[in-house]
Amino acid sequence: MKLHDLRPAEGSKHRRRRVGRGISAGQGKTAGRGTKGQGARTGAGIKPYFEGGQLPLVRRLPHTRGFTNIHRVEYAPINLDTLNAKFDAGSQVTPDELAARGLVSETARIKVLGRGELTKSLTVKAHAFSDSAKEKIAAAGGTAEQICQFALRRR
Repeated sequence: MKLHDLRPAEGSKHRRRRVGRGISAGQGKTAGRGTKGQGARTGAGIKPYFEGGQLPLVRRLPHTRGFTNIHRVEYAPINLDTLNAKFDAGSQVTPDELAARGLVSETARIKVLGRGELTKSLTVKAHAFSDSAKEKIAAAGGTAEQICQFALRRR
């Protein structure tokens, strides 16, 4: 095979359409632009949001109100009823263990919430606890240990 033998794949190349070259070419007279109007004129090109002078939808909608707090701390919530169902009595609940069982993502900060009942004694280590969760863990004979907020696991 030589350089002059190379050809593009069959059907991958199309001939350029020569518009406005007479009726026999198939795109004569108005050259596919229709009859009159803005689109038929040379230099015609309207912006995507232009609605013919009507106040555009973008300007009719209200502005976004408020602001986004860039320092917001997101927590992955986990409830006591989930811990009760997934862990055995006397076991240690850590963010790594929760991630290993697929309950939270690996890099999430964990907040334990107090929904449901806890009947097992567990040692729960998390970044945050609700007051009711702390009370229920203590009532079941377990301990709630708060992890430093800035100690995030990165992989």
